Amino acid sequence: QVQLVESGGGLVQPGGSLRLSCAASGTILSINTMGWYRQAPGTQRELVAVITSGGGTNYADSVKGRFTISRDNAKNTVLLQMNSLKSEDTAVYYCNANLRVVLGSRGEYWGQGTQVTVSS
Repeated sequence: QVQLVESGGGLVQPGGSLRLSCAASGTILSINTMGWYRQAPGTQRELVAVITSGGGTNYADSVKGRFTISRDNAKNTVLLQMNSLKSEDTAVYYCNANLRVVLGSRGEYWGQGTQVTVSS
């Protein structure tokens, strides 16, 4: 069984910063990509940032230059440093991992989500 546990969400003023963390645990053999998605009320879930096991990254245009994704392969964790936050960044943020389990297949796994609210 695999679990992705997120932390670090909360309320912040516009222009502020937050750091999200996600730790994957369980019978994991290998992790390919790890990433963050977000979903605001009434909208579809969208990609925020993704990072490969080799460190390659991809960002949504709306967060480029403000957000930074990183990962620790030894600890199966992924971080999202969010700076210069805007009200439009308000959403539930979900951790995602594409991984292979021991004696099993590769698949997509999701965390439970953490709320980020940017408001004065």
